[in-house]
Amino acid sequence: MTASAASRPASYSVHPTPIGEALVIVTDEGLALLDVLEVRVGAVDDALSAATEHLRTVPRLDPGATATVTRQLDDYFAGSRREFDLALDLRGIGGFVRAALEAVCSIPYGEVASYAEVAILAGSPGANRAVGTACARTPVSIVIPAHRVVRSDGSIGEYGGHPERKRFLLDLEARISGLKAQPVRDSAGV
Repeated sequence: MTASAASRPASYSVHPTPIGEALVIVTDEGLALLDVLEVRVGAVDDALSAATEHLRTVPRLDPGATATVTRQLDDYFAGSRREFDLALDLRGIGGFVRAALEAVCSIPYGEVASYAEVAILAGSPGANRAVGTACARTPVSIVIPAHRVVRSDGSIGEYGGHPERKRFLLDLEARISGLKAQPVRDSAGV
């Protein structure tokens, strides 16, 4: 008998980053959640409760199981990693949201794209707000680089109410890559 989605084990750790404590949850399929937590009492418990509901399993504390993710995260923040080499467990994410997140993953390190450009890359020109929603709801921040998506006027946006985190990530990538963050253009010049 194979394990159902409801019975697959999940492991978690809480890992320090320069932009806050990150809750990292992995399953046998890959990274299921990377969420930089709010600074408040109960933030870990609240995030774990939401993840338990979404994954239909109670994650167990196991920093060893999340070590590959946290090591790559540390490398990213140290400037020695530009791409993550991690399997993702994006169960329950399909349709346009999945297409939008896949398009976001195509934005090169150190560069940015507008919500409109990502909508075009995802196959739905004009779905700018839907791209914003997809970015805001990504369960795997940083690895799915929603921070590289900016408004058409070049302003960075809210980033889940934490524009300072987004600015930090964009500045980190610009400094490491030696590029000034510029919108990504497709072959049509959009």
